[in-house]
Amino acid sequence: MLEVLWPWVALLLPLPLLARRVLPAAGQAQAPALRIPFFRRWQSLSEQAVAVSGVNRRLPAVLLWLCWVLLLMALSRPTWIGEPVQLPDSGRDLMLAVDISGSMRVEDMLVADTPVRRIDAVKAVATDFLRRRSGDRVGLILFGSNAYVQSPLSFDTATVERFLNEAQIGFAGQETAIGDAIGLAVKRLRERPTDSRVLIVLTDGQDTASTVDPLEAAALAASLDIRIHTIGIGADSMVVPGVLGSRFGNRQVNPSADLDEDTMRAIAGRTGGRYFRARDPQDLVQIYQTIDRLEPVEVSTATYRPRRSLVHIPLLVALALSAGLVLFGSGSAIRRQAAGGSPG
Repeated sequence: MLEVLWPWVALLLPLPLLARRVLPAAGQAQAPALRIPFFRRWQSLSEQAVAVSGVNRRLPAVLLWLCWVLLLMALSRPTWIGEPVQLPDSGRDLMLAVDISGSMRVEDMLVADTPVRRIDAVKAVATDFLRRRSGDRVGLILFGSNAYVQSPLSFDTATVERFLNEAQIGFAGQETAIGDAIGLAVKRLRERPTDSRVLIVLTDGQDTASTVDPLEAAALAASLDIRIHTIGIGADSMVVPGVLGSRFGNRQVNPSADLDEDTMRAIAGRTGGRYFRARDPQDLVQIYQTIDRLEPVEVSTATYRPRRSLVHIPLLVALALSAGLVLFGSGSAIRRQAAGGSPG
């Protein structure tokens, strides 16, 4: 649909006619008389030069009028308004905090009876989770010895997914700073609407490097109505090979001995969230499905109609007509010179 933002510009259309009536015509101003020899001869040559067809006499005036109309059209700001587009207006503000400390490289997650690293299982399952959060603002915090925001809250879940898949173990240090990760998430979520602040913390250990106690950070989150769901990841048992990787002397150990489940439960309980235990990738899938039910995507839509300015179109046409007018004037001058130089 075409819309003209300044239609009142059309009132300027008769301005050249008014100027022609008010201002004196060119050549009417009185000037001192000057006697010129051979005036009659020059007058006849001039009349010969301008003796062109009626169409040629009117063409410059028509071009000037078209240029004027086109300039007014551009000044009126024509705009093309597209079809309505539905955009997500608001959803949940969900921050995902993922542990990338050294212990996340332990291979105790079984996929088709093949052990894989904890971080690889988290990436695979969290990727599907992120793809289902269309309409939410999702952010990503990575933490080890330090915590940092890898991706701020954004509707662009594809970028958050890419950043998660590019995360490498040890980039944030080898230790675990759960409290700092929660504090950083609180800083990012505190300005968001109170009914939509959610943090998911996934770790396989206990806090060993934070400057902020995890429970104190959880208390601050609770005071700001930020709900925290915690996930403890790691198998309950795994077999460690014996001498030279053989079965001789192998033993069964608990790879999740360092997981501080009491603190994780306390963090979730203080903020109205839930604690989940993921011993294998299947548990992770079920946990994220449960979180989907606990935190459904709530999307209200806003209507947006894209606008595209068309000002450049009449301006370009006016420029082309102006160039044609210049060429026409140059041709007329050349013809007059040729007529004036012909032998009489």
